[in-house]
Amino acid sequence: MSLINAKEAILAAATRTAQAHGYAGLNFRELGAEVGIKSASIHYHFPTKADLGAAVARRYWEDTSAALEAIADGTGDPVASLRRYPEIFRQSLERDNRMCLCSFMAAEYDDLPEAVQAEVQTFTDVNVAWLAKMLLAAKAVHADGAEARARAIFAAVAGAQLIARSRADISLFDTLITNYREAGLLPG
Repeated sequence: MSLINAKEAILAAATRTAQAHGYAGLNFRELGAEVGIKSASIHYHFPTKADLGAAVARRYWEDTSAALEAIADGTGDPVASLRRYPEIFRQSLERDNRMCLCSFMAAEYDDLPEAVQAEVQTFTDVNVAWLAKMLLAAKAVHADGAEARARAIFAAVAGAQLIARSRADISLFDTLITNYREAGLLPG
């Protein structure tokens, strides 16, 4: 396995683990066994657990940012983009009832190293900025209310994911999203 492939395999395995067990669940020995390498090899790429956690969270928000832009580019319509926003969170539930990685890590915030905290905050910032941009483009809010509404949407969708995961019931997520649309929080 090449160094680049090993690093990517480690990041992929660590992402799956963190989505199921959070930052606390990251264990070099278990990740090494999953990837098929020695835990010392993980240390080559990520000297500390904090380095690994920060890299995983950074990759996660970068991938999310790219997915959000793909939604916006693919629809060309800010209202349609906003309608598709919950898909980002639903996809985690579709993968073995996993959580959004940064939502899971946010619940562990006080126990995270500063570098990981910063990446988790960036995930929220990326989502809120994209939502605010779409809300403004859709003329759904005035400029002075865009960020507050974006934060409410982000919190509601992340909360719907948390509730659905706790029941292992993806249909509950769908019902909550429909309720948010009917209540006017999300554009219908």
